[in-house]
Formats: sequence, structure tokens, C-alpha cells
Amino acid sequence: MIDLRQYRQFVAVAEEMNFRRAAERLRMAQPPLTAAIRRVEAELGVALLERTNRVERMTPAGEVFLLEARRVLAQSERAIEQARRAGEGLVGSLRITFVATAAHEMLPRIVRSFRARHGDVSLELQEATTAQQANALVDDRADIGLVALPLLEGASLNTVSLRRAALVAALPQEHPLASRTKLGLADLARDPWILFPPALGPGLHRRVVSACARAGFAPTVVQRAVQMDTIVSLVAAGLGVSVVPPALGEAGRPGVRFQPLQGRGTPIRYELGLAYAQSSPLIDSFVAIALEVGADRRR
Repeated sequence: MIDLRQYRQFVAVAEEMNFRRAAERLRMAQPPLTAAIRRVEAELGVALLERTNRVERMTPAGEVFLLEARRVLAQSERAIEQARRAGEGLVGSLRITFVATAAHEMLPRIVRSFRARHGDVSLELQEATTAQQANALVDDRADIGLVALPLLEGASLNTVSLRRAALVAALPQEHPLASRTKLGLADLARDPWILFPPALGPGLHRRVVSACARAGFAPTVVQRAVQMDTIVSLVAAGLGVSVVPPALGEAGRPGVRFQPLQGRGTPIRYELGLAYAQSSPLIDSFVAIALEVGADRRR
């Protein structure tokens, strides 16, 4: 039976086409290497190398054996790496939940980077609101979530901030203030507002309402929608105004003007982050990769 050491020895000789250089590469003496190759040929019953005082060329059998030897060694290395990764907890699956705004940019970049390093890990992704994600994490129906921070006080979850930005105003294109270069939050005090239900994103909802209060008014909410994309669509329909993450404004939307806000109550901070109930090697790796992606985005 030919072992891995003999496969490595033959590959070294075949690639160097010189016993002395192959022996130096393998850090062994030349005579034992020559004897080892002869034993391989004897085991196979065929000549692998044509040689006189030196290696001339590989035989057809040698060329085939070289190809298969490389495959055997590659598979051996993969088996060793997979065993090590399993021992470190870096195999298996990861259940990821995410808010819809993360899907615009952050989530695809994180997933691409994660799969490049952990291609053998199965990813299960599901869109959900921040409140739904918090419940799923606590109930062990998800492993890690991309959420809008902050979470409600008392939520027994670990959180990591990935990206901070200021919410921007979303106005119907025909709104009298849509073309204004400087827009204050107080300028929208008399407008009908479209917001998400407070129970589904309590931390962010509180920030918006508190910002309006500092600007001197309470928003008159005429319509509620779960997803920010839906809110923007309702703004485009002329049903009211809102404040949304800047990524939606960067993407653009027909019928909607996105304006930065200034003055009292601003900026209204939007914070995208990770939440998870307990650590694991896979979760730790996902967090580290997400932080790298977030750092790249801020440069």
C-alpha cells in the first residue's frame, strides 16, 4: 500500500525532475529517496520515470500517477483542514435574520465575505423586523441578526454596532419643500407622517418620536408600514412624509425626494448592528467579518 509520504516523494521528484533537488526539497538524503521511488514502482508493477544517470522524463504511467497523487494529497489536506475546522466549531450552519434595509448593501457584502472564508457553512437567511429578530434570537430560532439599534432595554442579547448614519427626510416629489436645500425637521410638523409600527422597531421609533419632540411637535401618523421600502412607496403615492435610512435615498426612487435634515432634533441617528444570544466560533467569525465590511464602508 502506497502511503501519503510516498505520494509526496514522487510528486517532488516529478516536479523537480531531479533526485538531488527533490531530496533537498523534502529535506532528506538522496539515496533513500531513490529507493523510495523504486519501491513505489515495484508496488505498482510499472515504471514511472525514464532515467539513466538522471531523470529523463515521466512515462505515460508516471504522468497519470502524478495527476492522481496530487489529487490524493489535496484531498488529504482538505480532510485535515475540515477535521480541524470541525474541532474549532467552524462547520455546520448559521441562521441569519436581517432587517430589509440591510439587504440594500451591508448584508450582500457580509455574506460574500463570509462565504469566501467559510464556503462549507450552510447559511439560512430570513428577513424580519428588529423586534421579530430579537424574539427569534431569544427563542433560539435564529443565531445572529442584523437589526436596527438600539434594542429594547432588558433584551438579553449581545449587540455590535456596524454602521451609523443620519436618517433623511422622504418627501413626495410635488411637496412644496422638496426642492429646498436646507430642511429642518420642524418644517414637517404640519405634514401627515408615515411611520413603522412602534412594536416592530421600538428603539428606532423612539428616536424618531423623541427627535420630533425636540423639534417642537408630535408627528401626525396617518399610515403605518412594516418595511422602509413600503414607507417610501407610500411617500411616492403622496400619502405623507417620513424619515428613512440614507441607503434608500442613495438608491433613489421615482416620485420621492430625499433631503438631509438639520436644526432642532437632528441628526436622527440610524444604527445598523448585529445581535446574538450566545457566542460560538461561527458567530464570532461572522461578527468579525461584518465589522471588517463595516469598516471598509466607512473609509
